[in-house]
Amino acid sequence: MFNRCYTALVTPFKDHDVDFEALEKLVEFQIAGGVSGILAVGTTGESPTLTWEEHNEVIRVVAEKCKGRSQSIAGTGSNNTRETMESTGHAVHVGADAALLVDPYYNGPSSLEIRREYVAPVAKKFPQIQIIPYVIPGRTGAQLFPEDLAILHKEFPNMSTVKEATGDIENMRRTRECCGEDFVILSGDDDMTFTMMTDPVIKASGVISVSSNIAPQAAQDMTTLLNRGEQAEAEKLMVALKPLFGIVTVKTQEDTPHGTVTCRARNPLATKTLMAILGMPVGPCRQPLGKMTKKGIEVVLDAARTVWRNNPEILKPVADFFGVDIEARLNDESILAGLTYDRYLGPS
Repeated sequence: MFNRCYTALVTPFKDHDVDFEALEKLVEFQIAGGVSGILAVGTTGESPTLTWEEHNEVIRVVAEKCKGRSQSIAGTGSNNTRETMESTGHAVHVGADAALLVDPYYNGPSSLEIRREYVAPVAKKFPQIQIIPYVIPGRTGAQLFPEDLAILHKEFPNMSTVKEATGDIENMRRTRECCGEDFVILSGDDDMTFTMMTDPVIKASGVISVSSNIAPQAAQDMTTLLNRGEQAEAEKLMVALKPLFGIVTVKTQEDTPHGTVTCRARNPLATKTLMAILGMPVGPCRQPLGKMTKKGIEVVLDAARTVWRNNPEILKPVADFFGVDIEARLNDESILAGLTYDRYLGPS
């Protein structure tokens, strides 16, 4: 049974390579925060930019560090079933508890094809591991429908959970209707978790979270309270965490010689930028993700300063674990050097 908070862990880089020493520190921070589990190399872990060798090594490290302490989920999805088979086999070999299969992106198979040609073959070949479809049509251009989820759930005992990131409440309710009460729905969007867990039809069990990279204990506590039915106390934590939820994606309006454009800093850029500001060992994103604009980084700083001012206990575990001065770092302009583009305009 998957419930409460699972952190979609960022992948730290140093000198263009995966920083495995930093990775182990980040895993230890999550375990110290009491999260239910850790997802290795999901979208937040920049999976599209990792080689399969890097991908599998990150999964191995996370699975081994989590063993007996926290659940581990391996991001093994692809738009190529053969690759997914190989990566899931590796995840089984190194002892991961589950494999997350994102809907196949770009080539965009139908829901029928996703079920028959992708999820079902993996679930059938690896009955010893839980298979979690990850439905996020905004990223993939494809979607496994609730009706096909229900067929998979009935056919395979190891297919009883979904990461739901459609942003569509009616789709979530339809998932519960089709799949039944014993099916686990996990939120794939931090800012929808409270709604999904309190909706009397959806009845989500928890979240695979981005913001818990920074605030694992608070995110775990919020979902624990919701599972206990202590909604009022959970709502207080939700309000405290809301500024962090708001920076998973940051949109700003930037001026160009041809007019104003929307600049969208997508996950994990803003979260990873804030982690670097706070003194967590994450390094940069890997190209083509780059840096934030000055307007974007001000949005990130405003969110962090709001949390620190109103609910410092949310960020205090970062200060204690990594030995940093949060107040000083949030107000040190020199730390921003290298984290932001000098200007939107100008030569590349």
